[in-house]
Amino acid sequence: MIRVDAAAREVAGAAGFDAGRLDAFLREAVAGLGGAMRLARIGGGQSNPTFFVDYDDRALVLRKQPPGELLPSAHAVDREYRVMRALGPTDVPVPRTVLFHVGRDVVGTPFYLMEKLEGRVFAAHALPGIAPAERGAMYRSMAETLATLHRVDPAVVGLADYGKPGNYFARQAARWSRQWQASRTRDNPWLDRMIAWLPAHLPPGEEVAICHGDYRIGNLMFDARAPRVIAILDWELSTLGHPLADLGFNAMAWHTRPDEYGGLRGLDLEALGIPSLDDHVAHYLRSAGRADGIAPFHVAFALFRFAVIFEGIAARAAAGNAAADDAAEAGKLGPAFARRAVELVGA
Repeated sequence: MIRVDAAAREVAGAAGFDAGRLDAFLREAVAGLGGAMRLARIGGGQSNPTFFVDYDDRALVLRKQPPGELLPSAHAVDREYRVMRALGPTDVPVPRTVLFHVGRDVVGTPFYLMEKLEGRVFAAHALPGIAPAERGAMYRSMAETLATLHRVDPAVVGLADYGKPGNYFARQAARWSRQWQASRTRDNPWLDRMIAWLPAHLPPGEEVAICHGDYRIGNLMFDARAPRVIAILDWELSTLGHPLADLGFNAMAWHTRPDEYGGLRGLDLEALGIPSLDDHVAHYLRSAGRADGIAPFHVAFALFRFAVIFEGIAARAAAGNAAADDAAEAGKLGPAFARRAVELVGA
């Protein structure tokens, strides 16, 4: 007998799949599930729809692709599952993976399942409701955790082929330029200016590390009581790349306002207990054993990428298959982030 509570059926119906079919599949694939399945949509994300899937004796999280036509290489839940599974035995904090299902027969798209963790996730980099001393410790943990990720040898964990080695910034600039053209539903002159500027200002030097690709406060889970990262979430944009690309992405918060996806620009960081960007970068460099740092290029490149992502959100909202209810509002940030990139480098 399939046991699915009424709320789960309602959530699944709104998401476009059959809760009973999912429950039957999971009871066959995951041993020892007891009681009725309880399903709840996790809000706040703009990428892959995510759900809590709870039973009496097991708490799980399901991530799937959004419905509808997708841009090439976007919403690669198979890559998310692969990188988290590979990093499981390392010191990098990731949720424990349970299974990946490539078919569309259960929830309409491929999906994977992971263990649910109990902790704190914050949408805004200002960490509202947290004491200043704890904020500083949380930022130090964020920097240290990124350094831990970048110290992992991709070959040792079976990820030597997780991306193409070399020419990372040139390839990524070209990729995201193509992504912008594929999702373009309106004009964004700042993006066009960055597309012209980036290839002419590529930084020297090549390194290969596992890069998260979206490393920010909102994709970290902190311990429920202690100021430390217990999980890096949302690996959709992960690949092999240059570690300073991740650091540049992490640095965007200091260049964007609170109304620009929860940034820090204009806030009294000292009063909040949040380090300056220079201090944050210095702590990462010490943790990673590096003597260099980020240049304006690295941050501008990150702002450019995020602007293209927001333009993709706007395109999905226009097409009616966005992953979140506030996708249309978030899509307005495409011009804002592209403009910040242009301002930073004078493109």
